[in-house]
Amino acid sequence: MIRKATINDIDAISSIYEHIHDMAESGKYSLGWIRGVYPTKKLAEEHLKVGDLFVCEHNGNIVGTAIINKLQLPEYADGNWNFQASPDSVMVLHTLAVDPYAANTGVGAEFLGFYEDYARRHGCTELRIDTQTRNMNARRFYPKFGFQEIGIVKCEFYGCGTVDLVLMEKHLR
Repeated sequence: MIRKATINDIDAISSIYEHIHDMAESGKYSLGWIRGVYPTKKLAEEHLKVGDLFVCEHNGNIVGTAIINKLQLPEYADGNWNFQASPDSVMVLHTLAVDPYAANTGVGAEFLGFYEDYARRHGCTELRIDTQTRNMNARRFYPKFGFQEIGIVKCEFYGCGTVDLVLMEKHLR
């Protein structure tokens, strides 16, 4: 079940971020995220306050989290989007994080389905996602759900330095 996060979910969300950082530091993941820089508990708390932080709960455990809103990074303006859209018709998925201990259980797919439905309910016809070029898991995952890479832009990414950001889109019909 996916729902809006509550204050009671913050520690579980932070634990998911830490588990992902552990995996990245052990060489099992290559995301470009940096422990203590991005993502952090503070990021989750900030998005909880504005109401765009979501969690996936299975059997009473928080196993995934994401931020869903209409905020596009400034670098999105440099994207060669196949579907031009007004900002009000674009929904963006940020910081999709699935607990590594719940990997391959369908949490990511569940989040993408929720994201698409959420966008439709809010009158959006365009879905946009970004990931870093080095995150090959995400680059293989998102196209399975109809997302298309439309280009790569340079980005100063939340204190993680300059990264090559892969922009992806999906047009809802």
